Amino acid sequence: MKKWIVVAAAVILAVALIAAGRWIFREDGSESAEFKTAVVTRRDIGSSVLATGIIKPMVGAEVRVGSRVSGLVENLYANVGDHVEKGQIIAELEPSELRAKYNQAKAALENARADYEYARLDLKRQESLLGQNFISQSQYDLAEKSFEISRAKLEQAEANLAYAAVQLDYTKITAPIDGVIASVSTQEGETVAASFSAPTFVNIIDLNRLEVRAFVDETDIGRIRVGQKATFTVDTYMGTDFEGTVTAIYPKAEIQDNVVNYVATIAIGDLAGRELRPEMTTTVTIYLDRREDVPAVPTGALRREPDGMTVTLVEDGRTSTRRVETGLSGGGYTEILEGLREGDRVVIR
Repeated sequence: MKKWIVVAAAVILAVALIAAGRWIFREDGSESAEFKTAVVTRRDIGSSVLATGIIKPMVGAEVRVGSRVSGLVENLYANVGDHVEKGQIIAELEPSELRAKYNQAKAALENARADYEYARLDLKRQESLLGQNFISQSQYDLAEKSFEISRAKLEQAEANLAYAAVQLDYTKITAPIDGVIASVSTQEGETVAASFSAPTFVNIIDLNRLEVRAFVDETDIGRIRVGQKATFTVDTYMGTDFEGTVTAIYPKAEIQDNVVNYVATIAIGDLAGRELRPEMTTTVTIYLDRREDVPAVPTGALRREPDGMTVTLVEDGRTSTRRVETGLSGGGYTEILEGLREGDRVVIR
């Protein structure tokens, strides 16, 4: 009874394998069912480098806005998350002291202008008298010197007024770029002191000028080139592949926990209607080379022989060894240059 059960099971297994197309004959005529097959098909193949990364603002896309003069914060128009445009006022300092200095400079300018006009007219009179020999040359020279001094004082007064106007204008803090308020570090009523460094009021980030900084392993960095295409994903949009292009490779390594990585910056292309933010972590794929619509087989179907690469070809239920010329490999597939045609079936080992 056990013998007949074993025979019946073997027959059923054989029928199942034949139905599944998995029963073939070796070149010596013996049977074998321990195999999987694949068909030569056309596909896109590319070799790539995987890396982790982080989204950062480009150079100039993040600005810390501060005050160049000291004073009391009278008005603050910025809140975290607000969109601002270049030139928009985001804060104002109490301007009374600087406005008083401006008025002083303005009055000094009027006084200098009056002295200048008097000296100019006096020089003109002295010149007329000198022509009639009513005064000496030394008297004329003295009038001319007084005129030059008054003109220099006028120019100095004009410069002082311009400086006072600039200082007064500094009481209005404006946005230097378009962007979003990322942080606010002061409040209305606080007194800021501008000495050696400008106190920071707000941070502004232009979310339209972001880039990916990919950390590439030292074993792969030698294959990375500027201009190579890349894709990346972020955790918050797992179903979206963002495209980009390698724009720069940092010459200095970043070492963490004795692991050497080099930074490759990637310019972000189409955002696909999504909004990316700084400090988001990314998974980056940098494409080194790419072949489109080429015949390919799974890499597992290839076997390296002393004279080159071979595959096991399946034809009419029998197998034969076929030598092939291969090209680019990537994603588990290898390009076939010669030796196979589209539609051929090979054994995957």
